[in-house]
Amino acid sequence: MTAGAKPIAVIGPTASGKSDLALDLAVELGGDIVNVDAMQQYRGMDIGTAKVPVHERRGITHHQIDVLDVTETATVARYQQAAREDIERLLAQGRTPVVVGGSMMYIQALLDDWNFPATDPAVRRRHEDELERIGTRAMHDRLAQVDPEAARQILDTDGRRIVRALEVVELTGQPFAASAPTIGAPRWDTTVIALDRDTAELDERIERRTSAMFGSGFVDEVETLLSAGLRDGVTAARAIGYAQVMAAIDGEYDVARAQELTFIGTRRYVRRQRSWFRRDPRIHWLDASSPGLTGQRCARQADEEVGRVSLTECSHASISSKGTAHRTILCCCPTPACSWTSPRSSCRRCVIVTVASGRTGSSGSPQPGHSATRVCSQRSAPA
Repeated sequence: MTAGAKPIAVIGPTASGKSDLALDLAVELGGDIVNVDAMQQYRGMDIGTAKVPVHERRGITHHQIDVLDVTETATVARYQQAAREDIERLLAQGRTPVVVGGSMMYIQALLDDWNFPATDPAVRRRHEDELERIGTRAMHDRLAQVDPEAARQILDTDGRRIVRALEVVELTGQPFAASAPTIGAPRWDTTVIALDRDTAELDERIERRTSAMFGSGFVDEVETLLSAGLRDGVTAARAIGYAQVMAAIDGEYDVARAQELTFIGTRRYVRRQRSWFRRDPRIHWLDASSPGLTGQRCARQADEEVGRVSLTECSHASISSKGTAHRTILCCCPTPACSWTSPRSSCRRCVIVTVASGRTGSSGSPQPGHSATRVCSQRSAPA
């Protein structure tokens, strides 16, 4: 990699196929993976978080995975500081950070300027006691009275976020959203790619994934984590799937019902992810079901005369530049022969990630320090 390396983020809803694409990119660009899935930070939470097994990571170093015990509380603030340090170090080494995951607030905290309001242990404890006493739905109703917008954004089952929102409102006298960052240019000029699929297809993938989890020892994994203190964890114990299996172990319902509720909970979470990500105009959406994008090697390198790192969609237009660079083409077209230099009429969408070696472009070409983006007229976010 050259000194012009910058991060690439592969985000999107659960079960869309992000990990495969991120690994392809890391291999081709000489980069490392930086996890942005909150629950994959926990050691031992492997099956239920669909963590890529070590032997399937293709030798790529993964950061912010297996960094917490299940008894520790995962916070956006801790992740923000640690992940930013990882990325800064990789960039200094000339390596490309490939950020991958779907935890919405973690992604925004990483890419935007987000300074978190202070916390008050006494205030937080009072709200947590109330949560324990009256339950999440009643607390959600309370949040709706003081901050309707926050209540619309936070699930009525997400007790921790409800408590945090109430704490911020009480401490600052302002709505919870007032502490959120304004979306601008992403930190490090990160290229942000999001994968999605047709709703019916994604639901089917979630169902298959959930079934595979329960058929691969997920219940045993939860039982092992219980002996490690999972019940004492503030965030880990509330993870989708883990909470349902613990309830089954406690006799509230059987394992089949736990599997069904895990599927329902995941599907509901996916709807929230889509809603959150679609509000971000910086995201370049790709249809993950397009042939060649996932499930097989979809990145290949070629020499090209283009500017510094940029994201360019589809090959119906070209960039004229005299700056020498190498290019990675993610071709998700139905025509295997489709390429940037020889577009086919059947091309649906290609992603081009280019990295310059330092020469400047001619007049009208991308100049050093600027990104060049061309958007295919066929580009649209998947329904």
